Amino acid sequence: MKKESSFTRLAIVGGGPTALLLLRRLVDIYRGELEVIIFEKTDRVGAGMPYSKCGANDEHITNISGNEIPQVLDPLEDWVTGLQTETLDRFHLSAAHFNAYKALPRLLFGDYLESQFKEVLQEAKQRGITVDLRFKTEVKDIHYAAGGSVTLIYKGGKQQVDKVVICTGHHWPKKLEGKQPNYFDSPYPPFKLAKSTNYNIAVRGASLTAIDAVRTLARNNGYFYTDAAGVRQFELSCVSPRFKMTLHSRNGLLPAVRFHLDDPQLGRSTLLRKDEIDRLLIDNDGFVPLDYVYEHVFLQGIREKQPELYASVKGLRMEDFVAKMLEQRGNKDAFALLQWEYEEAATSIERRESIHWKELLAVLSFALNYPAKYFSAEDMLRLTSTLKPLISLIIAFVPQKSVEEILALHRAGVLNLVDVGDDSRVEPSGSRGVDYYYTDQDGQEISKHFDMFVDCIGQPALSYTNFPFGGLKQDDTVVPAKIRFRDRERGQQSLSDDSKAVQVGVDGEYYLSVPGIAINDSFQVTDAYGGSNTAIYLLAVPFIGGYNPDYSGLDFAEEASLRVVNALML
Repeated sequence: MKKESSFTRLAIVGGGPTALLLLRRLVDIYRGELEVIIFEKTDRVGAGMPYSKCGANDEHITNISGNEIPQVLDPLEDWVTGLQTETLDRFHLSAAHFNAYKALPRLLFGDYLESQFKEVLQEAKQRGITVDLRFKTEVKDIHYAAGGSVTLIYKGGKQQVDKVVICTGHHWPKKLEGKQPNYFDSPYPPFKLAKSTNYNIAVRGASLTAIDAVRTLARNNGYFYTDAAGVRQFELSCVSPRFKMTLHSRNGLLPAVRFHLDDPQLGRSTLLRKDEIDRLLIDNDGFVPLDYVYEHVFLQGIREKQPELYASVKGLRMEDFVAKMLEQRGNKDAFALLQWEYEEAATSIERRESIHWKELLAVLSFALNYPAKYFSAEDMLRLTSTLKPLISLIIAFVPQKSVEEILALHRAGVLNLVDVGDDSRVEPSGSRGVDYYYTDQDGQEISKHFDMFVDCIGQPALSYTNFPFGGLKQDDTVVPAKIRFRDRERGQQSLSDDSKAVQVGVDGEYYLSVPGIAINDSFQVTDAYGGSNTAIYLLAVPFIGGYNPDYSGLDFAEEASLRVVNALML
């Protein structure tokens, strides 16, 4: 059902995938007079950073298949069928063999998203929605007037609007990149890694981000080929005989492999309803218990889908279940486990049978987003220290082709992995690169020099201090995100232990500081007293992670955009 609205001018800052889904929702839901102004700092829309040259090369693959794409967009397989032969050949694709279960190269997926954006722009025009798309226009600051108007400032001008949705996407603050030679704060854009490097490279992290960086570095220092048995192999270039890469992992593990999903939309129906959250808040002194979400979404799903596993874990606390699963993974060599999971995932895909506990962890991760801001600080600490490390491993969904190349690099003696724990550190050293310090599993202090360092921990959840729009910070239109302690004594003790992580609120309660900006369920920014600002909406991935643990991906953007548009229409 379409809704009407009284506002007439809306600004969207950023023109990536989130902006696409937001505009798609506006076109589907809105009727009446509306002007939308989209500010995009590059020369294209839809792709954003992850699916453009800013975040991908030809070799990089999406970790979602066609049937996992938000259903408000056109089917991916239909779009692929219409591609030119030249494009298909470039990415080694066959339109005849492509189906909804397959994933696309990221750059090609960016082209798909751009085409979808252009289609939505045409629909908007047909429905009487004016869209002013301003390419190469970067918003430098935003100011909010007490009367309700918003002013956006960009080079060469300013624009006043009624409401703004900030969709600025990924961001990696630079620390030492450009100051210390061969030190990279992120692997993006990946073309900066395209060089011959005849030495050992330190890669911090072992996530999808790290895997993408490793595959790019390998291509510039050797080549992949498929042997007579159909197995992917790697050969070093003659100019890089000493080229090696070392992944530095906090837990000594590699992420899990893509498998078949029974529900490719990952349990959108499992999200807690507003009335359910309201009831939990009333029954639990203003909090939503983490254990309720874990039991309601994950354990109940295991009970239905995998009863034999449920029988063995139903009596375990969340912490005990996580320990059990991590122990099973930790007892194996990381690459041997990756090979085993690759074969397990191949069987899952061939039979189109899910690995249920892994799929349900992905469902749980998605479901945690909306009640997370109502967790107690005690539960948020449990989530970040216990559950999130397991979730981040399992739901990475590394594409099969990427796994084949990681295994090939390891077999070739080019890639290894070390467990550096939680207390490792990196320091710039000499004329280039870093010294990496950590304690090994035998308790020995290790220090090793690397001529090149690439930080690949993925998109960090950034703090309030990193928020780029100072005008909104000056008058406290936006404030840091925080989570209240349930136990005041624990809050007081935590304040004594770490004054930077804990604060006393205006209400005298103790709060845990979490990354990003305070927002409500509709992604409206809130003030120090919890009051909502109906003119300013925040969907910028790095700044909503404190309240939304699984804050990236098209599935998240699809749900979040619907919530924003529904609030805009009120």
